[in-house]
Amino acid sequence: MASSRFIKDTGLTARMTLTMFLLGGLFVALVVALMYAFRGYSVLIAVIAIGMAFWQWWSSDKVAMRAMRAREVSPEEAPELHGMIDRLCALADMPKPRVGVADMSVANAFATGRSPDRAVVCVTTGILQTLDAEELEAVLAHELSHVAHRDVLVMTVASSAGIAAGLLMRFAQFGGMGGRRNNNSAFPAILVGVLVSLVVYAVSFLLLRLLSRYRELCADRSGAYLTMKPAALASALQKISGEAAATPQRDLRANAASALCIVPALRGGLSGLMATHPPLQQRLEQLARIQTELSRPAG
Repeated sequence: MASSRFIKDTGLTARMTLTMFLLGGLFVALVVALMYAFRGYSVLIAVIAIGMAFWQWWSSDKVAMRAMRAREVSPEEAPELHGMIDRLCALADMPKPRVGVADMSVANAFATGRSPDRAVVCVTTGILQTLDAEELEAVLAHELSHVAHRDVLVMTVASSAGIAAGLLMRFAQFGGMGGRRNNNSAFPAILVGVLVSLVVYAVSFLLLRLLSRYRELCADRSGAYLTMKPAALASALQKISGEAAATPQRDLRANAASALCIVPALRGGLSGLMATHPPLQQRLEQLARIQTELSRPAG
């Protein structure tokens, strides 16, 4: 976890460590299984797997920004937004990330980047028009918590296992390389590749969603304690959720970055194990408990 004044969360650290360990083991198992199944291409498979993982890590900020159609803005272009982030970073004693704005009517925000030095905190034009100053500051504190706790990096790296599994599964489905599709003897190898890829993809899918839900609760909690205004974050979450529910599905262009947003861009049917975010009611109840705690007289 990065050194900052955000409250530390051993539960988040433990979950991130376990997720990385399990997904790392699954990714290695996937690569080894495919190397065994397609012996003639073992070196190429290993190179492709490593290349995909590296590309996912290296270009994570660019991919998310492109998915949200966002651009980096300077202090001259967005002085109030930069001013808020400057104050919060000073309060949290952390490096200032880059700042981005996505030209979208949907109210939302997200953080991404492979390291604190490469992190980007991005907001939509919709959220700038929807929230007041206190609410926007609370949302920015939530996003900065993701950067400080490095859970954005963990989510980015961990998701590469699922992406690689999906791509390698398609490779196995088509019989591998070199025209082996017409060779009946290749069928067992293809079957092994498909089954292992499916298992890795399914497990990574569930692990990432379990981690994602917890990290959102952690960011809510950390941001609320940093600003000492949990009610402002609760109000912001209600407004953003209401805006998302009222927005036509065709306008939600951020599907690829939905898991990174403070409120999921996708709505409907995403519950239980499939959800990337905890229920709104659970988040509001946690913030209400924090508000009660902060309202008690000292001593």
